[in-house]
Amino acid sequence: MEQESRLAGTVRPGGRTARVRAAVLEATRDELVEHGFHGLTMDQVAARAGVGKTTVYRRWGSRAGLVTDLMIELAEQSSPHADTGSIEDDLLANAMAVVGAVTDHRLGATFQAVIAAGTSDAQAVQALRAFYLRRIEEWAKVVDLAVKRGELPEGTDGMEVIRAISAPLYYRLLVTKEPVDQGVARSAALRTLAAARAGAFVPLPA
Repeated sequence: MEQESRLAGTVRPGGRTARVRAAVLEATRDELVEHGFHGLTMDQVAARAGVGKTTVYRRWGSRAGLVTDLMIELAEQSSPHADTGSIEDDLLANAMAVVGAVTDHRLGATFQAVIAAGTSDAQAVQALRAFYLRRIEEWAKVVDLAVKRGELPEGTDGMEVIRAISAPLYYRLLVTKEPVDQGVARSAALRTLAAARAGAFVPLPA
């Protein structure tokens, strides 16, 4: 995602430029929530942000550029991993963080709009991948800490553990359209923990 972070508009400037970026990204998020990716237009984002259209076109180039920068910003704003000293509590915290995000009116709608965009836009896919990779890498640290404490087997793949917690939540959210609540999140975390303790996430020898 290195090349994506070099898109115009993704550098963190100060002063008026920072205020413009903040206003444009907030407007982008509002437009995504209300109209989805395919209803997102550069002109409407500019109008909503109170910014000249030429500024938006020059700095972000396309709606995909806007979405990419928005996902970068959301990743940078997201909270660090839990550190309770217990892998069970840490994984439960991860599951609750995911369900809190996907069920939030604005944040959840933003994710769903960008995920939908990923079905037809390669740049949206890269933006999503970068966002989730960053979050998975952050939370995988709790697994590494648990291995050091002796709570999980040596060699446990932390990133796969975190993916395994989120997967059933996103499946319900996007595929079956079933409710995603704290009970579902808790079950996902505890099942994943049981599998991890049994060594299911230790890679097999080549």
